[in-house]
Amino acid sequence: MAWEIEYYETERGKCPVEEFIDRLDVKSKAKLARTIDLLEQFGADLGMPYARHVEGELWELRTRLGSSQFRIIYSRSGSRTFILLHGFVKKTGRMPKRDLKIAKDRWGDFLSRKKRGQI
Repeated sequence: MAWEIEYYETERGKCPVEEFIDRLDVKSKAKLARTIDLLEQFGADLGMPYARHVEGELWELRTRLGSSQFRIIYSRSGSRTFILLHGFVKKTGRMPKRDLKIAKDRWGDFLSRKKRGQI
């Protein structure tokens, strides 16, 4: 049984991860789509080199194409659903604090709206 992949959506209906993917070139989009398919297929069992725990409830989906490293930070919602929160191109050895904060803020917003029944 496949896992469910959902994209975080702001209250105004924007979908930041889809927008990130849309800005990529065709090869990068295809490579990232393949990695998302692996998450959908293997779920919580997907490990390195494709998925790595970041902190708390946050994980990163990892894709490399040439010298470019693409990351999507995600979390688990419910028993078989992942929420893709934030996508970025990684340029340094460590995850940028700014990108981690964006993902944390979006996850908190998602949980808050879910608790209020808005999602």
